[in-house]
Amino acid sequence: MNGSPANPPAPGLAGPQREGWPRQRWLALIAFVFAAHVVLIFALGQKKAIVPRAATNVPVLTLADDSDELLALNNPALFALPNPKDFASAFWSQLPKVPQPSFRFTEAPRWLPLPAENLGATFQQFMRTNSFAGLPLDFKPEPKFSEPVLPVESAFAQNSSMQIEGELAQRRLLNKINLPSLPDNDILEPSVVQAPVDAAGNVFSVVLLESSGLDAADQRALEIAKTLRFAPAANLTIGQLVFHWRTIPVTTTNDNSNAH
Repeated sequence: MNGSPANPPAPGLAGPQREGWPRQRWLALIAFVFAAHVVLIFALGQKKAIVPRAATNVPVLTLADDSDELLALNNPALFALPNPKDFASAFWSQLPKVPQPSFRFTEAPRWLPLPAENLGATFQQFMRTNSFAGLPLDFKPEPKFSEPVLPVESAFAQNSSMQIEGELAQRRLLNKINLPSLPDNDILEPSVVQAPVDAAGNVFSVVLLESSGLDAADQRALEIAKTLRFAPAANLTIGQLVFHWRTIPVTTTNDNSNAH
């Protein structure tokens, strides 16, 4: 017979568990340890003031003054500007003492005389020598009518004229012409003449392009165009000559001496 129990406990089932400390006991232990630390800090701590340590062997920087001659050699204006240590310093550095003037006057003030009889004499002289025109109190002056002045020019030309057109206008006319006035009771149209000019400046052929309505005027335009002379040029030039004729009215008289 085996002496082990007939029904051993299962491996997954534990025996009766042991209970731990409650929460109140843990809190009391932590508070006790904290209080013990505070008591030890106050009991064993030393109350001494912190004294700063004195600094020794510290480098010190000092500014050099003008007394050092080696530093004065670095001045670029050492020999250009006056220096308190040069040979002329004994003269210009010792300025003479100028005494300050005193403005304390002991004499009584002497006022200029003021003649009362001459007061306003300058104004009276000005009024006597200057006359001022009176201004009329005209609150409603008469209106001033103005009439524009227009120059009256004659609608008809005073003299006959010639106008050069085309490429020929770029060449200078050498001879001076005087165009006559033609007797006619009507106003004539311009006579337009084509005039080719050679390199020497001579008109060698003329053609009537537009008639003025009067044969005598057209024939006179052709004759005048042949006599024109222009400045020389490199090539042949063709242009138009426009003759503007001035007409003179023709008066007809009736001979009534033989009338009965």
